[in-house]
Amino acid sequence: MIDERVGEPIGDLIRDLRHRRGLTQGGLAGKLADISGNDAVNRRQVARWERGKRIPSPYWRNWIGVALDVPTVRLDRAAALARFLRAAPDLAADRTDRE
Repeated sequence: MIDERVGEPIGDLIRDLRHRRGLTQGGLAGKLADISGNDAVNRRQVARWERGKRIPSPYWRNWIGVALDVPTVRLDRAAALARFLRAAPDLAADRTDRE
């Protein structure tokens, strides 16, 4: 069983923070492109992060932190949790059952 104090996987965290700031996935992608000067991110990439299909690289986690005003260390922990849950699908299923 996962201790709930651990936090949430990065996809859930990004989605929650984005919603709190009133941004769409496209809006977040545009903001990331603007502040990073890198247009390699788009709405589909943000959707993949939020669904847990991809974990943003440290490069993007840094910019996500800036865009969503969250410490990078929090995003790094959430990315580590997402990797752990991928490696332990039984724990991920248990976490989903409790939500």
